[in-house]
Amino acid sequence: MMVAPLLGSIANGLVLRSSEAKRAGTLATVAVFVSFFCALILFSQVASGAGEPIEMSWPWIQIGNLNIEWGFRFDRLTSVMSLVITGVGSLIHLYSIGYMSHEKGSYRYFAYLNLFVFLMLVLVSAGNLAALFVGWEGVGLCSYLLIGYWFEDPEKAKAGMKAFLVNRIGDAGFLMGMFFCYQLFGTLDFQKINAAIDAQSGFNIQLMNIAAFFLFVGATGKSAQVPLYVWLPDAMAGPTPVSALIHAATMVTSGIYLIARLEPLFVMTTDTNTVIAFTGLGTALLAAFIATSQRDIKKVLAYSTVSQLGLMVLALGCRAYVAALFHLVTHAFFKALLFLGSGSVIHALEGEQDISKMGGLRKSLPVTSLTFLAGTVAIAGIPPLAGFFSKDTILHAALVADFRLWIGGAVVATLTAFYMFRLYSLTFLGTYRGKAHPHESPWVMTLPLVILAVASVFAGFLGVPHEFHWIPNFFEEYLKPVIPPYEFEGTLAISSHQAMLITTGLAFLSSALALVIFSRAKSTETKISLFRPFQMVFENRFWVDELYGALFVRPFQAISKFFAAIVDPKVIDGGILLMSRAAKRLGGVVVLVQTGNVQWYLFLMMIGVVGGLFLLLRGRVI
Repeated sequence: MMVAPLLGSIANGLVLRSSEAKRAGTLATVAVFVSFFCALILFSQVASGAGEPIEMSWPWIQIGNLNIEWGFRFDRLTSVMSLVITGVGSLIHLYSIGYMSHEKGSYRYFAYLNLFVFLMLVLVSAGNLAALFVGWEGVGLCSYLLIGYWFEDPEKAKAGMKAFLVNRIGDAGFLMGMFFCYQLFGTLDFQKINAAIDAQSGFNIQLMNIAAFFLFVGATGKSAQVPLYVWLPDAMAGPTPVSALIHAATMVTSGIYLIARLEPLFVMTTDTNTVIAFTGLGTALLAAFIATSQRDIKKVLAYSTVSQLGLMVLALGCRAYVAALFHLVTHAFFKALLFLGSGSVIHALEGEQDISKMGGLRKSLPVTSLTFLAGTVAIAGIPPLAGFFSKDTILHAALVADFRLWIGGAVVATLTAFYMFRLYSLTFLGTYRGKAHPHESPWVMTLPLVILAVASVFAGFLGVPHEFHWIPNFFEEYLKPVIPPYEFEGTLAISSHQAMLITTGLAFLSSALALVIFSRAKSTETKISLFRPFQMVFENRFWVDELYGALFVRPFQAISKFFAAIVDPKVIDGGILLMSRAAKRLGGVVVLVQTGNVQWYLFLMMIGVVGGLFLLLRGRVI
């Protein structure tokens, strides 16, 4: 399963290096399709019977008592993640053949994309934290390379560097969490850790909270949560298919996967769960408000991704791990669809990304428009599309955990429907406000859109919420051997059916409001935000980047300049030069003696002999 994309990456990047996008893209796409079929075969094996996992391991790190194996474990959770990675990934590879057709040297792009799929599969199939960390760092490297793919542009190169540096902060937390896990359990193996916790071996709950907290810090980096979310919107500098694969469907969900994989640890850590739940809610609200006023089509979707990841983290904090994973799956379908749809629009408009200069594209881009609408309805949480089922499952968990969390989640769901229909209206409805001559994308780009649209419509029926108790929840049943359903306790402020009706009604109302307001846009000066009193705040993204610049970036730059101007040349170099200058001066003295003249040496020898005899005779006289 993992070998095919690795071989594809090596062949494209090191061997063939074809200048034709069609040739390089076909090779890369076939490699991921092969991986997808292998994932299907493995899925059928673990899904049958008792669902026993497929495991293999080899000796890796042996230092004293430390013994870490390089292990792979393919169970039902791994199968779900692998199918998402390879299934959505193969469609995005196919789409990329058309999107990158005019790009010179696109073999590099496809080599990076194949390498990313390989490392993502390493991440989700790892049997322990150490092996997972290798995949974790690897996908971060690929993200950096693909965000800065057009590195000749300083802004795009800067965006790649920003993603790399911000993720290093989260990775430091991940490493600390690994160290605490090893101190607590004496192992990094997932099965051994989970078995030890299930056996209730009397572990220190404070240390468990610390370990869980640091692992969550790692998750905030990869899954773009407050305060480490700032890299994801800037990651849109890379090619649009990269945004669809890495920054919507796969890599950014690795933090969600990590917490779900260590579900027994996080179930036990109540304090950390509170932090996780409110961090997720805060992230979801912040990003949703920002998305309501963005003009760049990809930035709207980027902040939407941050917000939806916040909902997944909210579910994790409420111990609804299956709900978080189900939203991960449905989100992979409709968000990949929306990003690829935005790429089709950008492709049709010759690179234009400002939605105030779009409009009326429904007629010239019929397939893109229809599939984009399917993704919009799905993410808005309107029944019976996929987002409705997965969103409602999360909100039900929030309702049981804390009524305040449900209120915040309902606001996020309402804002999501609003900003997505705002985006659809300004892009596809009204009159065209641009200058390009739009045209529909080729079939190699529209076919993945159609397949993802179908998945966005029907995937929700795999995990129907408990309110529809007469319909089985296939997703929950499938994952039960790996993640047992959490038993919710407590009295509800309102019934789950009432909560569902309220949030669904708000989604319909906010969608209709956005359609009424923005579908009539006729010029680039049209108001594109409903929140005019706060529009400047939302457009400037609450000035979080500026705040980080003032608190961290500029002080660090000032310290660096001080070291570059004073410490490095005058202290470090000065100390080294002082020694060299002293040696040079001493050498200058020695040069006076060591002239190379034999007569001079004989004269010095005579003086030495005479002086020695004088001292000797003087000593005898005394």
